[in-house]
Amino acid sequence: MPLFKRIVVGTDGSDSAQEAVRQAAGLAQLTGAALDVVSAYEPVPRRRLDSERDGAPSDVQHEFGPREDVNFALDGASAIARKLDVEVTPHAMDGDPADAILGVAEEVDADLIVVGNKGMTGARRFLLGSVPNKVSHHAGCSVIIVRTT
Repeated sequence: MPLFKRIVVGTDGSDSAQEAVRQAAGLAQLTGAALDVVSAYEPVPRRRLDSERDGAPSDVQHEFGPREDVNFALDGASAIARKLDVEVTPHAMDGDPADAILGVAEEVDADLIVVGNKGMTGARRFLLGSVPNKVSHHAGCSVIIVRTT
């Protein structure tokens, strides 16, 4: 029986998150697990999107917005996993990143969640919380917090 069958990893496309994805993909490769990559975005008011698109060439205006940023992050993370021949499923989610990771983990019955440690230091962690902090306290499975910074 494999050590892990399903691993969930969160990414925002940052260098720190890419390191967490690399390590999660490596674990998936070693254990034969499938990898679910999650990225989340907060909905943006229409007026803000319109102002960001204003002045951009019409053929690229559709590329402005939070959903496109998430898709870009997921494409990069999926490419990392595919290089290791790991089965990967991307999940673009609307809402809080930690809730998105926890929701996907529950939905796919994950054995493991991998998150980076970014945001885990200083007083801000206690005031605002952080994705790794929230995930580690609310996950229904094991969690690995990867040192990425």
